[in-house]
Amino acid sequence: MEQALINKIKNSFVSEFSQEPIMVFSSGRINLIGEHVDYNDGFVFPAAIDRGIALAIQKANGEKSTVIASDFEESFQFEIDKIHVIDGGGWRNYLIGVIKELQKKGKVLDNVNVAFSGNVPAGAGLSSSAALENAIVFGLNELFGLQLTKKEMILISQKAEHDYVGVKCGIMDQFASMYGEKDHFLLLDCRTLEYKTYPVNLENYELVLINSNVQHNLSESTYNQRRELCERTAKMFQKNSLRDLKKKELWQRKHEFSNEEYKMVLYVIEEIERAMLAAKAIENKNIKQLGMLLYETHNGLSKQYKVSCEELDFLVDFARNSKRVVGARMMGGGFGGCTINLVEKEFVEQFIELTCSSFQEKFGFECTPISVELSAGTRVIKN
Repeated sequence: MEQALINKIKNSFVSEFSQEPIMVFSSGRINLIGEHVDYNDGFVFPAAIDRGIALAIQKANGEKSTVIASDFEESFQFEIDKIHVIDGGGWRNYLIGVIKELQKKGKVLDNVNVAFSGNVPAGAGLSSSAALENAIVFGLNELFGLQLTKKEMILISQKAEHDYVGVKCGIMDQFASMYGEKDHFLLLDCRTLEYKTYPVNLENYELVLINSNVQHNLSESTYNQRRELCERTAKMFQKNSLRDLKKKELWQRKHEFSNEEYKMVLYVIEEIERAMLAAKAIENKNIKQLGMLLYETHNGLSKQYKVSCEELDFLVDFARNSKRVVGARMMGGGFGGCTINLVEKEFVEQFIELTCSSFQEKFGFECTPISVELSAGTRVIKN
């Protein structure tokens, strides 16, 4: 899957620019558990996947940079020293943000030619945006010998999304996309960026993603409002983040919150605990315990944090009604995107068929199964 995408974009680049490019593949990601806690210094359990962004890059001969987004059949040109954010610029601002952040750090960049394409469905909650940011920073680092560490690169990617796109994302997406290891999950401490790898061993179960095909735009959703509530609450309790807040402390001041806000803050505290319990469940090969935690997370995201939607709730409830599915939840920022399901291997095809037909009957449009394998993170592809 990766190689076909890489070949396609390389051929497109050579045809357009008559140059041999540096090729970068930057992975999307899934997250097993630990949702909406990365910006609260919590623990998350992501993995890089074999879907992502293939990017071709080389120095430009002229005085302008050219970027081609093959999937959108769009391109734009700019002078690297006169680059600025574009109102309503969409994908352009992810690249612009990375370039501006590098320049702020005193990195000298020349004009470049870039072409990219992806096979991560946009809005599916698989972090196509982080994959694009990481692809461009990794490509520029390689092309100009900037000698940035992976940690420096992901912080640049995150800053680009904060300041130039308008989404106050945590660090999980960029981290998983950059640091991913084939056939491994990463238990990431979002405060220290220390992590531990866990080999995939789901025994006779398999992860199945179902895309609701409901699109979400995080910067226009209530994502930033949720983050603001978390930061305000941490400040109120004189904590660095909600990771340091105990349920008992929150309960003692429950009267200072609306019922809705109290439930949202409680969800974050409980979800950080669940991520640690999930790690133990995987260590102990207790897949049913892991599945139960996924269902608990979905209940929290839907009923407490209120970032689910009717379509996602339907998909999870449908999964819950099958004894051969041990866990399911919505994945990603919310308001659309995918569910992640722990399904018996022998039941996978039937599960997909039953789920998709029931979804079509209920909503009048299709949901889409997505197959993924756990992959290495962002890297240069050698020919």
